[in-house]
Amino acid sequence: MGPNVDKLFLELNGCPLVAHTWRRFDRAPGIDHLVIVVRDGMQEAFGELAREQAFTKPFTLAAGGPERQDSVWNGLEALPRETEIVAIQDAARPCTSPDLIAATIDAARRIGAAVAAQPVADTIKESADGQTVERTLDRSRLWAVQTPQTFRIQVIRRALAQVRQRHILVTDDTAACELIGQPVQLVVSPLPNPKVTRPEDLPYVEMLLRQAT
Repeated sequence: MGPNVDKLFLELNGCPLVAHTWRRFDRAPGIDHLVIVVRDGMQEAFGELAREQAFTKPFTLAAGGPERQDSVWNGLEALPRETEIVAIQDAARPCTSPDLIAATIDAARRIGAAVAAQPVADTIKESADGQTVERTLDRSRLWAVQTPQTFRIQVIRRALAQVRQRHILVTDDTAACELIGQPVQLVVSPLPNPKVTRPEDLPYVEMLLRQAT
């Protein structure tokens, strides 16, 4: 998004981007408590956002870490003690449907770990130097994973403990499960579920949000 831009507080369809994501989980039937992981100094802004948006479910603010996996660990540490299932969501992914949240929770309850995903439609090329094609990958075996990534609490704790012990960097939480041999159920996301990453993502996501209201 460029320097000095906090994309989570960019206004989309009348309110900050992160408020849309928060609202999806605040209204989701299977969610009892939310832990919002924020960088230091932003606690007051998120508390004010909760008041402005009149969110109803209890929430806890946890401190972010230097890497995603550290932030997730801090979030897990802040969960209520009785938690059995945790759904981990990108704050910049505001269009996740209640049905998809519920489907990942059901799959995680059965198997231990689940992730929202879509089969890859484009032909995927591998390039070692970023300049020329090295080979073509078999797209019939490829999936683009999204969030929520949902787990039995003891599964994700054990997986991330292994990551921390081995000092490995993982880009998503299901990669940690691969380290401990934990099966992860792919849960097909039938509706668009994009993450805001670049400025050109904003008009598309705003259109989806308008259609959902």
